[in-house]
Amino acid sequence: MTDRLTDAHLNMPLFPLSGHVLPGGTMRLRIFEPRYIRMVKEACNGTSCNPIGMCMLNDQGQVDNNTHIHPIGTAVTIVDFEQLKDGLLGITVAGQGLFKVQQIEVQDDGLRVGHVCRLSGWAPQPLAEQDQFLATQLEEIYKTYPELAVEYCAENLQQADWVCLRWLEILPISANAKQELLQHDDCNAALEFLRDLVLESKQ
Repeated sequence: MTDRLTDAHLNMPLFPLSGHVLPGGTMRLRIFEPRYIRMVKEACNGTSCNPIGMCMLNDQGQVDNNTHIHPIGTAVTIVDFEQLKDGLLGITVAGQGLFKVQQIEVQDDGLRVGHVCRLSGWAPQPLAEQDQFLATQLEEIYKTYPELAVEYCAENLQQADWVCLRWLEILPISANAKQELLQHDDCNAALEFLRDLVLESKQ
């Protein structure tokens, strides 16, 4: 997994939300809260956009002590802007690398800024023949629900790490489960989890 989170970006604004984007994925977002409008403006105040930290919500945590934010997140860059029909700001973000939140500062308007350390993410791994059904089923989901699809090529569908990350983005499983799988150095635990889950759903 390519890690583009550089040492210069060890402090970044955090954007916790229920939807998940992981390295190699994209997500469209509607921005309406003033603190997040400021976040977007400051991230792209220059010739290139600085990363934003997309974090998973912890429904068992508390806002007042920031435990509502799971520690493993994805550094994203803004790759597109648009004004939506309802007048709100629409952005598209692309996942770059994983990070782990070490400390959180809450600014006056409620925007949270995290001091983060980089995570190397999963090592690249080819998709075994026995697991090709995961790529095939993922492609079928993208065709059926194009709003979920990310840009991909045939080579992506042959990479176990890429396929697993895409599944984790779209599966309605707990953020706790995703956090646990992302802590591993490779995607083998995720592969085992997905084999059982996808095969069971087809029966």
